[in-house]
Amino acid sequence: MEATAKITKSLRKEDVTRAWYVIDGTDKTVGRLCTQVAIMLRGKHKPNFTPHVDNGDFIIIVNADKVKFEGKRPEQKEYFHHSLYPGGLHTRSYKEYAKVRPEFVVQHAVRGMLPKTKLGNKMFKKLKVYAGPEHDNAAQKPVILELPY
Repeated sequence: MEATAKITKSLRKEDVTRAWYVIDGTDKTVGRLCTQVAIMLRGKHKPNFTPHVDNGDFIIIVNADKVKFEGKRPEQKEYFHHSLYPGGLHTRSYKEYAKVRPEFVVQHAVRGMLPKTKLGNKMFKKLKVYAGPEHDNAAQKPVILELPY
C-alpha cells in the first residue's frame, strides 16, 4: 500500500480575486458588524484562505453614524490616545466621537480585529467607511451584502 500525500494549496498574491461589498450599518451592533467585516477583509470566508496573503474583499460601510452599542456601553465607552509625553493621555467618550467623526468608531473596532503587521495595514486599506448613505465607489459596482444580525 502506498500512502497518498495530501497537498495543501497555498494561494499566491497573483491569484487573488477580490469583490466589492456594501454593508448598511443602520441599527447594527458595532461589535457584531465589525467581526464580520474583519473576517471578510482577511479573506477567512473564502475556501482558499492563506494566512500570509491578503486575500480579502473590499468592504464599504454606509450609515456608520447609525450603528449602535447595547446597554450602558454608549455612556461607558471611552477611546484613549497618548502623546508619549508625561501627562499626555487624551480621553474621548463614544458620544463625542459619534458627533464629530462617527466613522471612526467602526474603523477603530475593525482595526483592532486585524493583524498588527504590514499585512494588517494592507487589509485595513480595503475598508471604506461613510457616515451617510452615499459612497464614492459606485464605479466598482459593489454588491449589497445583508449580514444576519
